[in-house]
Amino acid sequence: MVNHTGFMKYERLDPPKRAVKKRIKDFKEFEELLPVESLTQQAARCMYCGVPSCHAFGCPLQNRIPDWNDMVHRGHWKRALELLHITNNFPEITGRICPAPCEAACTLSINQSAVLIRHIELQIIEQGWQKGWIQPEPSQYKTGKRVAIVGSGPAGLAAAQQLARYGHEVVVFEKMDRIGGIPRYGIPDFKMEKWIIDRRLEHLRKEGVIFETRVDAGIDISARYMKRSFDAMVIATGAVVPRSLDVPGSNLQSIHFAMDFLIQQNRRLAGDTLRPEKQITVKDKNVVVIGGGDTGADCVGTARRLGADKIVLIEILPKPPLERSLNNPWPTWPNILCSSSSHQEGCKRLWSILVQKFVGDNNKVKQLECVKLEWYQSDKTGKAEFRQIPGSEFSIQADLVLLATGFLHVEHGPLLKNLNIKINPKGNIIVDTNQMTSTPGVFAAGDSVLGASLVVKAIAQGRKTAEGVQRYLTTP
Repeated sequence: MVNHTGFMKYERLDPPKRAVKKRIKDFKEFEELLPVESLTQQAARCMYCGVPSCHAFGCPLQNRIPDWNDMVHRGHWKRALELLHITNNFPEITGRICPAPCEAACTLSINQSAVLIRHIELQIIEQGWQKGWIQPEPSQYKTGKRVAIVGSGPAGLAAAQQLARYGHEVVVFEKMDRIGGIPRYGIPDFKMEKWIIDRRLEHLRKEGVIFETRVDAGIDISARYMKRSFDAMVIATGAVVPRSLDVPGSNLQSIHFAMDFLIQQNRRLAGDTLRPEKQITVKDKNVVVIGGGDTGADCVGTARRLGADKIVLIEILPKPPLERSLNNPWPTWPNILCSSSSHQEGCKRLWSILVQKFVGDNNKVKQLECVKLEWYQSDKTGKAEFRQIPGSEFSIQADLVLLATGFLHVEHGPLLKNLNIKINPKGNIIVDTNQMTSTPGVFAAGDSVLGASLVVKAIAQGRKTAEGVQRYLTTP
């Protein structure tokens, strides 16, 4: 490190954000870039620590964070880009939407503000695009082997790029209209505009990756045909089955899964024409979002931009503390109260709330019957459990409800059934150390294996799976 005491000289400086009153009027990205001069100071905050937990513990990709921080501080941006690309196929995505577990594991975060890792990563990759340093890397040697990848999210695309660079012919099958998976359809444009994905896809095409959209593998083309036509297959379809809320009235109209709402808006922004009877409209309505995670926050930000009158966000879990508890030490992920940009744009947040019933009128939801909860630690199991607080029942008026209650597992459709893929009790695909499933030659990656997880883990899974496929195809 050229300046190993920088953390003593400089305070953390977060990137600027567009003013709330302006950003809720459009779907442009809300976060702006720090000036380069400020960024080099932020990179200097990276300590000369003996064990960089950001790299070893926090980042699933094992990004070489201290190394490229040092290069940024020295002004060696091209070398920083090379170090970044060694471990990460899509820093332009993780630099925008990753929750940055690396920052939670930063040594500075023990008693200070962590290094600004995610934003430095973003600026490195954007410098690379701006200066023309990022060029396609097609393989000079073709193996003659063919690999089918089902699903075009971060895991599928990472595997595709790695395998194409190994020299294999790679075909990515996607049942939606466009390539990109959750980043394309599930992430709002105000967090990541979709030209970011298109820019990278052009490079993948030039590296030899073939994309087939509107193809539902297992239905439009049979599993048997794919197994016969390709030397290996990778299932990277994600954990797309949403968790429902099994309470009376849950079948009323105007109750929708969050992803249906988010996908529809992303389609609208992409220029698709939606049938009026299928549109989920929130303008001037009382909207209730159930689920306090990232998907719930994305629903809040989207509903705010579409003109919702009032937004209430319900979470069954208790309100997190402001600081780490004793059983949540560094460098684990801090379970503390966080307010995202969407929360700051206007919503009422309620914790420890259980929805007991939906009440409707003319088959449309009008009200939620709820009860407050008390959380405690079980003497028998040691786990957190809850009980209802007597007399705490109350109701919330609602014209529309969005269920952001998480995802269960990969879809157990014809593809998995006809390939005889084994799944675990949670419904996820079982793989071995090479990411191969119970069926030889068929591999799996990302959320289809992990369950719903982080984009950075999906990319790591895609890269690991590509290595497993490569060993399978090249082992005599």
